[in-house]
Amino acid sequence: MFSEVMEKIRAYDTVIIHRHSSPDGDAIGSQVGLKHILMDSFPGKKVFAVGDGAGRYAFMADSGMDEVPDDMYRDALAVILDTSSVHLISDERWRLAAATARVDHHLFTGKIADAEAVDPSYESCCGMIAAMAMEYGLKVSALAAGSLFTGMATDSGRFRYGGTTERTFRLAAFLAEKGFDMDAVWRGLYTQSLEDVRLKGRFYEKIRVTPHGAGYIYTDREEMAALGKSDFEISRGMVNVMADIAEIRVWVNFTETEKGVLCELRSRDVSINPVAVKYGGGGHPRASGAAVRDKEEAMAMLRDLDELAGEAEKE
Repeated sequence: MFSEVMEKIRAYDTVIIHRHSSPDGDAIGSQVGLKHILMDSFPGKKVFAVGDGAGRYAFMADSGMDEVPDDMYRDALAVILDTSSVHLISDERWRLAAATARVDHHLFTGKIADAEAVDPSYESCCGMIAAMAMEYGLKVSALAAGSLFTGMATDSGRFRYGGTTERTFRLAAFLAEKGFDMDAVWRGLYTQSLEDVRLKGRFYEKIRVTPHGAGYIYTDREEMAALGKSDFEISRGMVNVMADIAEIRVWVNFTETEKGVLCELRSRDVSINPVAVKYGGGGHPRASGAAVRDKEEAMAMLRDLDELAGEAEKE
């Protein structure tokens, strides 16, 4: 599966690694992990990571992005990670590269790069990078292993979600053998400020449930302005306050922004991806996202989710 991607990597002396904007742990983990794997395995190569800031995942080692001039792309390979849609790629200069490659675990929605390794059966892109390193005998330092483990842990819901398999644990064990500080990973993921705890408490109070068990939260622009938080902190950061509630089978967090309404969709045991795709989004069977024009369209999505939850009740 990785042969074409590895062929591209070997062919270029400069590799510039991209991933999706507003990164989660898997995006940052796969980017930093691959960067250090390539630096250690191919000492003669110049390897860089670019994109917007690490945000919540800035606790990860070497998560700061590199400054890369435009002309460096002329003879470089751009590697795109953890991204299924062109418009989600952080730093559009990947288009300037001499060649492109992609490694991704989202549901396939179309070819992006010259060489691609796409497999939705993996719980994370980090898991795919770890598998590639194992298959090709690449050098994995403690820093790279810790980065990849962090991404595997976050995208698998701390190894709880349905995509977690025996392969996930084999790859996690392979990384754990590299000697990274696992306690530091868990501290980084679980430690939160008192302000964040109080913010979550506020969002618990905002939860509403449709007749068939679709949970939802709607935050309008006026409240967003009052909160003083980024769109990502609210849309992605607050969606799972609705997880693990017995009465809620599927849930969605709606967040109004200047460009429309961000929709983060999640599910305990039902595929909500078709609903996300219907509204121009995508992702995974139980974790997807989309952006719609306004509240009216958001409520149409909610009705579809309520209907989906109702159909699941009958099974």
